[in-house]
Amino acid sequence: MSELKNDRLLRALLREPVDLTPVWMMRQAGRYLPEYRATRQKAGDFLSLCKNPELACEVTLQPLERYPLDAAILFSDILTIPDAMGLGLYFGEGEGPRFERPLRARADVDALGALDPEDDLGYVMDAVRVIRRELDGRVPLIGFSGSPWTLATYMVEGGSTKNFARSKGMMFDQPAVMHALLAKLADAVVAYLNAQVAAGAQALMIFDTWGGVLTPHDYAEFSLAYMRRIVEGLTREAEGRRVPVILFTKGGAQWLDRMADSGCDALGVDWTISLADARRLVQDKVALQGNMDPCLLYASPERIRLEVARILESHGSGVGHVFNLGHGIHPDIDPERPAAMIDAVHELSAPYHR
Repeated sequence: MSELKNDRLLRALLREPVDLTPVWMMRQAGRYLPEYRATRQKAGDFLSLCKNPELACEVTLQPLERYPLDAAILFSDILTIPDAMGLGLYFGEGEGPRFERPLRARADVDALGALDPEDDLGYVMDAVRVIRRELDGRVPLIGFSGSPWTLATYMVEGGSTKNFARSKGMMFDQPAVMHALLAKLADAVVAYLNAQVAAGAQALMIFDTWGGVLTPHDYAEFSLAYMRRIVEGLTREAEGRRVPVILFTKGGAQWLDRMADSGCDALGVDWTISLADARRLVQDKVALQGNMDPCLLYASPERIRLEVARILESHGSGVGHVFNLGHGIHPDIDPERPAAMIDAVHELSAPYHR
């Protein structure tokens, strides 16, 4: 594997000194880029794009050709695991992901087999290998997975949901069934992420998109406990250096102190808390990643620059900040706007690292 030319991201995630605050964007490879839309059209549809390692590599690298980002993130989808477990993932025209065979009873959960990542999700590992080769050490590659709770909501609901009726219903009324599902998913995520590291991923992120819909008690029992279990099972050393692990619970600002005790290296932070408050909550135990509201990218470059300055000041001096959005970039953003954000981060962050 090529030697890493820009390791800012890895150093920041491990709270080591850097010259500038590193920056990348959740969903940085996506529909806001015309070149992505062209490649997706060439693939035929979203799932075909995910399952073609060469095209997945192409779209992973597209934002790096356009912007001076400090990381690449594997182009894939969090629902690859349930798809590989036999639930039949598909995307209806104009709607979100759906499953042909959702989980509705204990027998459905018991029927789920163990996951063999190289066998069942070999196209993801092939994509990781191709991307690492093509990156040639330019920046590190982030691998990722959905959290067990987030994956479970899709698997039980059969797709996207607004009120989580079936998944919360199972959690409240049949907790043993939900725990059985979450345990299987935690084991699958460990195997999946470790396979990504073996294939070349240099940092890992767990997306707990729906942890924030839970009560504090239920979050601890049904989401955080399983992310902690995953962190304990992950490969943390590869290619002679540590593999940092980022946990991100959207809407989970009030639990950052608990998340910081999970054994992870960094926490993703959304825009519902300032980085100053987040830093106080975690007591500098972990790095922080975030936390600009993605809607700020609808604003003028001047306003974006002001917000970047404010967020950098909120975190303050010292180690352990990765600049990012508080969630994924929206598909109708003008591609010039992220350029303003990224340039501002690199231009304005040096004084915080002296």
